Amino acid sequence: MAKESSLTVQEKLNLIKQVGEEITTEEELKTLLSSNKPLTAYDGFEPSGRIHIAQGLLRAINVNKMAKAGFKFIMLASDWTAWANHKYGGDLEKIHRAGEYFIEIWKTSGMNLENVEFVWASDLVKTPGYWELLMKIAIKNNLPRILRTVEIMGRKESDTLTASQVLYPLIQTTDIFMLKAQVTQLGMDQRKVNMLAREVGEELELWKPVVVSHHMLLGLLPPDADNPNESTVDRAIRMKMSKSKPESSIFMTDTVEDVKRKIANAWCPEKVIKENPILEYCKYIVFEKSLNMLIKRLEKFGGDVEYKTYQDLEKDYADGKLYPLDLKNALAEYLNTYLQPVRDHFENDKTAKSLKEEVESYSVTR
Repeated sequence: MAKESSLTVQEKLNLIKQVGEEITTEEELKTLLSSNKPLTAYDGFEPSGRIHIAQGLLRAINVNKMAKAGFKFIMLASDWTAWANHKYGGDLEKIHRAGEYFIEIWKTSGMNLENVEFVWASDLVKTPGYWELLMKIAIKNNLPRILRTVEIMGRKESDTLTASQVLYPLIQTTDIFMLKAQVTQLGMDQRKVNMLAREVGEELELWKPVVVSHHMLLGLLPPDADNPNESTVDRAIRMKMSKSKPESSIFMTDTVEDVKRKIANAWCPEKVIKENPILEYCKYIVFEKSLNMLIKRLEKFGGDVEYKTYQDLEKDYADGKLYPLDLKNALAEYLNTYLQPVRDHFENDKTAKSLKEEVESYSVTR
């Protein structure tokens, strides 16, 4: 059970609104917060590849806010959906080891684990009633409805999918109810399956989970050309940090030199604040973890300047008073400070070091 929060309902709501770029619905969330019932939220992660700062640092920030608002937070290691999605060629043992690696990283990422429980999907599917509920969900939905959700696993409706990949959204929807999650707290790219869960919950007379969808960090590469037929959400999904493009991502175990190189090469045009990943990382990570930001500069370039709010930093950047190189140098320094405890852990703990080397030696499949 989560540690009881001393915050008022409005304070809890304000805190969760910092997490959710979109909340469906805010009124339902407020009712839930006012109920005095034990509160449970969940996020599921597909163990594969390396873990980047959106999954590491930003995930820890958001989980901590949910916990502060009084939620017990369940992190579901979705080894079965990774298996269904052919990660590591469908090698479940490798997928499980990758899940252990992810959990090891979160232990040193600043996540408050007091109100966090890690659950394995491979254990959850053995719960009595799991497959009966999955069948009920499957019966209530036709194939086109399920196919509209496949972006949750990085696929498109037009892709040639295997039967296991069609099963994926049904498994994820079932997980929500088997975990008794009143709130789903995942990224905007998971929105469609969460809406499916709301529909199913009502049809099966269970409950309608509140959907708190967090922002997805931009990748470091230049943005693609605008597509007039693309929604804002679809564009955000396409431009997010991607493991398949290593130079677009800062990974939790990147070296100091890796971070400096990637940030130095990142897209960050002078005075441009729209879709600027460097500014995004300042807003969603630095000002959340450090509460202010010191930019070190030579006296001839104006000397050091300290920003107490992201809004002040953004304004100076838009006005040309803050240059990309100075901002990049500062951001790289902050990120390296946040990542150093993770590096130290995997360097000094022999078991963790062996696990990291093993997982990072695996050949990653899409």
